[in-house]
Formats: sequence, structure tokens, C-alpha cells
Amino acid sequence: MGADPTAIFVGLGLPKDLPTAWLDGLTDGFGDECALVGASVAGGDIAKSDQVVLGVTALGDLGGRAPVTRSGARPGQVVAMAGRLGHAAAGLALFLAGRDGSSFPELADAHRRPQPPYACGPEAARLGATAMVDVSDGLLQDVGHIASASGVRVELEPGALPVPEPLVAAAAELGEDPLLWVLTGGDDHALVAVFPPDVRLPQEWRIIGHVVEGEGVQVTGYAEPHGGWDHFRE
Repeated sequence: MGADPTAIFVGLGLPKDLPTAWLDGLTDGFGDECALVGASVAGGDIAKSDQVVLGVTALGDLGGRAPVTRSGARPGQVVAMAGRLGHAAAGLALFLAGRDGSSFPELADAHRRPQPPYACGPEAARLGATAMVDVSDGLLQDVGHIASASGVRVELEPGALPVPEPLVAAAAELGEDPLLWVLTGGDDHALVAVFPPDVRLPQEWRIIGHVVEGEGVQVTGYAEPHGGWDHFRE
């Protein structure tokens, strides 16, 4: 939504026999990630549980700006992304195929620890973004949320989507289509934002489509694009 991160609150449910070293590692991980954005772990709660249950609430400061929601996209605007897409999905595919990830360490690491473009959220807000979402469930799925909330259609250009060499090589080895990882893979937590057509974007942002009248998401060359993670899909 364009806020600068300030703090997180962590709720933990833990088995009583969980090794202390595991909890120490988790705590260090939270501290390391918060340090990337100048935030802190401000509190939370711990309870006994039969299995590990983890809930995190993140807080941020808008600095007086209005939040950038999913509902502000308008026909004529451009769609841009920051971060990477498809890497975590490719890493997962490698592991599911029985590979240890050593041939593609960048993809394996992306699945284990994503690298969200934290600074690009507040940057997009300052650049005049009218709608924004993070890609946690797949590009098609999450851009679809913008289209639905805004009452518009988003048209994506596959030729504008980044498909770097590690994705191409891993897809060739597994017999997959790397573009499908980019379109439907989640967990990279890239950002997608909608901007006015005359915006001048810094190099971190890449225009990948535009907004028109209508509904849903269309990918040039795909008749009925679909895919992504839906928690409640049967």
C-alpha cells in the first residue's frame, strides 16, 4: 500500500518439546529481515500448541499519503512490476522433481528465502501509483485482484515479462514452460503497480502491460489465461 515498514508483531504457537535452537534461528531470521527495512519486532504472543503456528502482523507509516489499494486502476494506465517472478516456483519444481537445487542455486535459494523489493512499494506511491499488489499467489491471480477491484481489464504482454536464463535452463531440464512459472508462480513477492501513462519509472520498474475497459486479465497469445494459487479452490 506504499507504507514504509516500521514494526511487526509475531504470534507463535509452539510445541513444548521444540528445540530452543530452532526458536533462536527463527528469532534471528525475523531480526535480519526487519533490519533490511529499518523495522523491528515490537511484540507479540506465545502459546503452547501441538504444532508450530505462526502469525505476523506488519505495520507501516504512510507519511501522510493515502494508501495505494487494489481499486485505483483506470483504462489508459500502464502496469509495471518490480522484483522477480517465477524463481520461487522454479525452485519448488526442482525440489519436487527430486533435485537438490545445486545445479540452479539461484532458484533454490529463491524458494527458500524470497527477496521482496521492499523499497519499491513506497517508491511507487511517491511516483503516483494508483493501484498495487504483491505477487504472492501468481501474477495472473494477483493482477486479477486489481482488475476485479478496479472494474477494469488488464492486458499483459508476455514479451515484456523477464524470463532470465536460469529459468530457461531449468525449464528445459524439467520439460516445463518457463513463462508459465512467471505467469502463475507465487512466493517471489514481486510488486505490480498501475501508473498514469506518462509516468517516468526508474530502472527497478518494468512496464509489462496496460489497463483497458472490460474485466479480467488477458495475456497476448493466450486464449483464456489462468493459474496461480487459490487457497479455497477445490
